[in-house]
Order: sequence, then structure tokens, then C-alpha cells
Amino acid sequence: MTYTFWLKEHEKKHNNILTKLQEQNYTKEQIIDYFVFENMVETEPNFCLLYAEKKKCHNVEYLNCFHCACPHFIFKEEGLYEKDGFTIFSECSLGHGGQFTHEKKIHQDCTDCTIPHNKSYVKKTVQ
Repeated sequence: MTYTFWLKEHEKKHNNILTKLQEQNYTKEQIIDYFVFENMVETEPNFCLLYAEKKKCHNVEYLNCFHCACPHFIFKEEGLYEKDGFTIFSECSLGHGGQFTHEKKIHQDCTDCTIPHNKSYVKKTVQ
């Protein structure tokens, strides 16, 4: 499965959840709280593959899954650009995190980033 395919499928799931919550007249605050990891594991088990194991993608106490596909993650299937004989496939538009290399391919390492998953950030971005 390519990242682009995953992203399109994920956006469909995300939009279906938002539509459902809006039809139930959820407030902005209720929508944000709905996307908290512990609730999502129980109410939307098919939203994320990690939910089956009740495993978080980031090792933090509070994890909001609203921005599972981070708006700051830049990716291209064919690669963004070449650097020193390596292809850069992904990076962070904010310049956060690190990178990992595998077979002349460099990818963004978002493991320690919690920016899109904290409540204050989600509050700023939810309409």
C-alpha cells in the first residue's frame, strides 16, 4: 500500500466521522474530545491499524488523533528531491524531528513529534 493510497482512504474515514458528529450537532469541543485516542480505540476501531493493539503512534499520555495525517508532513511517492545520492521522500514543513535512511531513501521521522496531536493545536485548527 502506498502512502498516497493510505492517505486518501484515511481522509474518507476522517470525513465520515466528522460528518456523523456534525449531523449529531457535536460542538467543536466535543469533536476534539471524540478524537482522543482512548475514545477512538473504542468507538472507531477501524480508523487506525494500531487501534487493534491499543497501541499509540506516539508515546505520550494525551494523544488526539484528529490530525493523524499531519498537515506538516510533506511527501511524494517519487521523492521530493535528491541529496548526496539519496532520495528524500518526506520531510516536515516545520523542520521538526529527524530522518531515517533505508536503502538510499530518506524519510521523515515523526516519532517524537506531538505538535498535531495535542489539544491546543487541534483547537486552533478545527473549524
